[in-house]
Amino acid sequence: MEATAKAKYLRSSTNRMRLVADLIRGKSVEAASAILFGLGPRKKSARMVEKVLKSAVSNWQVKQEGGVRGKTLTIKSVTVDAGPLVKRIRPRAQGRAFRIEKKLSHLTVVVSD
Repeated sequence: MEATAKAKYLRSSTNRMRLVADLIRGKSVEAASAILFGLGPRKKSARMVEKVLKSAVSNWQVKQEGGVRGKTLTIKSVTVDAGPLVKRIRPRAQGRAFRIEKKLSHLTVVVSD
């Protein structure tokens, strides 16, 4: 049985998120949580991925109906997709305006036993 958790419109670029997602893909939930906890103070993306991973584990427990905690729960897939760009304008010299594009991303975590 598998459970999914999604987070959309996360304020981080896909490249930064994928660096963290590649570290935990295919690992057990306990090992992934330890990796993400260690990265937490340094990487904002790790904190975001950790929240979604906890949500996926919680969704899996609800699907079990007994709320049994799975010892052999593993991360089946972690997907990071690009979201829309948030466009801002920054004033520059001689009356010009430069565009700043802030990237958003969508994160999907699937866990299975």
